[in-house]
Amino acid sequence: MDKFLEYRKKYEAFRYTGFEVAKEDEDIKIEYHFKIDGLREFNPKWRFPLGDNNIEELKENGTFMEMVFSLGMVELISYWKTACPKKVYVSGYKLNEKQIDWWKELYFLGLGEYFYTNGIKTAKEDFMEIISIGEENTKKRKPLTNNEGCLVPIGGGKDSSVSLELLKKSGENIKCYIINPRGATLNTVKAGGMEQNLIVAKRTLDKNMLELNSEGFLNGHTPYSAIVAFSSTIAAYLNNLKYITLSNEDSANESTVKGSNVNHQYSKSFKFEMDFHNYEKFYIGSNTLYFSLLRPLSEFQIAGYFAALKQYHSIFRSCNAGSKEDIWCGHCPKCLFVYLIMSPFLSLEKLKEIFGTDMLNDINMKENLDKLIGLTAEKPFECVGSRDEVNTAICIAIEKNSNKKLPALFEYYKTTALYDKYSHKENEYFNKFNEENLLPEKFKKLVYDEVVLGLKKGK
Repeated sequence: MDKFLEYRKKYEAFRYTGFEVAKEDEDIKIEYHFKIDGLREFNPKWRFPLGDNNIEELKENGTFMEMVFSLGMVELISYWKTACPKKVYVSGYKLNEKQIDWWKELYFLGLGEYFYTNGIKTAKEDFMEIISIGEENTKKRKPLTNNEGCLVPIGGGKDSSVSLELLKKSGENIKCYIINPRGATLNTVKAGGMEQNLIVAKRTLDKNMLELNSEGFLNGHTPYSAIVAFSSTIAAYLNNLKYITLSNEDSANESTVKGSNVNHQYSKSFKFEMDFHNYEKFYIGSNTLYFSLLRPLSEFQIAGYFAALKQYHSIFRSCNAGSKEDIWCGHCPKCLFVYLIMSPFLSLEKLKEIFGTDMLNDINMKENLDKLIGLTAEKPFECVGSRDEVNTAICIAIEKNSNKKLPALFEYYKTTALYDKYSHKENEYFNKFNEENLLPEKFKKLVYDEVVLGLKKGK
């Protein structure tokens, strides 16, 4: 909090001064211009495949340019957070009061974890003042027409693999979308047989921000999935695709800290999905539709479906600690969560083979387990399922392995009151189908038939 107050006094203004769009090789190159008065300038960059589009026509296309401007609005928060200036001056295109309120809410809720972990106490009304000094976007708007097909953002974990396999059954034209490819994302596309249907975007962070981080300026979690939302809309638009099919599940709505709005997964929540849908419709109007294909489902159902997708078992990864090396680190709460949520569906021997370690016999993981099952007020600040789902999965796995010596973490779990509570509780997750979603009917039927009914039959 002291740093927050010190920096706000010393660095009073953040400026989004504009952006440039140009052709470079076979790509569209976008460069943004940000500045914190008295501190540093920042010029992050994006690249998207140009494809059959004409760069000069795109630069005169009001819809496309509004998308580019909006991606800059969500990109700027990664740079603003280093010093948190009170005033944010936005050039480029003009924002009305409703848009300003929309962006302030995204920033405030999307930075909930950042504020919480840095001990910063502030309110939505006070943390930032957005001052729009841009001009009206008078370029002619060109929404897509007669567009169909799906863009599937690939993260390299089990969820996007499930979405990809479900959509392959739909008969839709499918393209995979990756930001800054790594082993797991490329391997997922390969395992799905989609190498020829891949769109790659490249995001380059400005080194000045990375230097400030190393110098001890403020740092922390930002709403990355909002970056995915705005950038995937650009990718879908450039490729004439109607549907942007995310892989966020129902449990992303649960707060990370009990009794608060602090949610590590805020920009994966249904609230953000709905807010983004409305913002895109009223202020961009590309005629794309952004929704999460897996929103009706629980992590439990997704894990059950994924257990049958053996082609992905050796290559999927969702460990942030091990992401640079493309490994499961085997020691973090995310690794433990995925291990646990898969345990009702795969043998303990198979899980050890997938993760390369016997995590359930590592008593050092007890603290992470306590957070996952709700014995602490905080869940891990990771993309993990609900507390109820984890407890349910553990109880089913214990029963499934009751004829053998249980691993240490399961033995410990049996000593908690949660075991008595959940071992006698009916498993609601096989039948779950949350109707609070944005799925068009044809996709709703696909998910229900393949996952909900499929799991019931395989029970």
